[in-house]
Amino acid sequence: MSSCSSDGNLPVLTVSADCLPEAWEKAVLAVWDYGLTIPTQYDRPGDPPSKDATVMITVSDPFREPRIHKNFPGGPEELEAYRQEVVDGIHDHWIDPAAGKWTYTYHQRLFAYCPTEDLRNPNSPRPFAPVNQIDSMIEALAACHYTRRAQAITWMPTADPKTADPPCLQRIWCRLTEDGRGGFVLNMNTHWRSRDLYKAWFMNAYALTDLQRRIAERLAGKLGKPVRVGRYVDISDSLHIYGSYLKDAGIEVEKMRSTPFTLRAWESTYPAFALMTEEARAKLAQDPDWYARAKG
Repeated sequence: MSSCSSDGNLPVLTVSADCLPEAWEKAVLAVWDYGLTIPTQYDRPGDPPSKDATVMITVSDPFREPRIHKNFPGGPEELEAYRQEVVDGIHDHWIDPAAGKWTYTYHQRLFAYCPTEDLRNPNSPRPFAPVNQIDSMIEALAACHYTRRAQAITWMPTADPKTADPPCLQRIWCRLTEDGRGGFVLNMNTHWRSRDLYKAWFMNAYALTDLQRRIAERLAGKLGKPVRVGRYVDISDSLHIYGSYLKDAGIEVEKMRSTPFTLRAWESTYPAFALMTEEARAKLAQDPDWYARAKG
């Protein structure tokens, strides 16, 4: 881990962990201690500057327990709603830029990428049919497991630079490796333009690793061989803790410094978490907008 903020360079940090809760805590501490102090475009008057760094996080086993951090800003219901938003597209119907609503979801960009010039103009030409990039990745890996071409992108250079809230996730890259026992391991990298470490990272990683699991399952079916989820690597050009969060994050940082992360982590089978997650799934199955309305 290194920091070069004194010479004007954005620090480049590396974090390695065995599971998601450990990775989140290590990343928070790394950016807190070594991140560059710098303002953001979203600061309100009086907000202190953020902590910021370029960070690569490796999670050796993203489904290793404990998988859930109890103290990430959110709860089981929000986590499940976000997972389904990314993996199943339950909120794709919120995309309506012409009406001033969302310009994208990650699910839509990954499963139905369709470039245009003006997202807010419903008559803007869309010269290409939507592309299911996840299907294309799976087909490429099934055809040649060691291909380096299995990737999906979100960025739309024709339109996204003109929008106020362009995608943070930029690219997913996957590769299969042999496990020495007749099966395969699915390695996944995700690349991010900008990232809210304190409030968004854990939910992002939870959902994207679930997509990794889905891809592994589909590949196992196509290849007729076991495919297990391998390491997850998460690369952010700007991983930051906003200045407006520093007070709340500082309370959490003190806990991270003084006690093991396992005191703040749950296994995914922990009864309270499992019950709230199942209840959220049932409600979302009836009404995909349930959690958004409940949140206000």
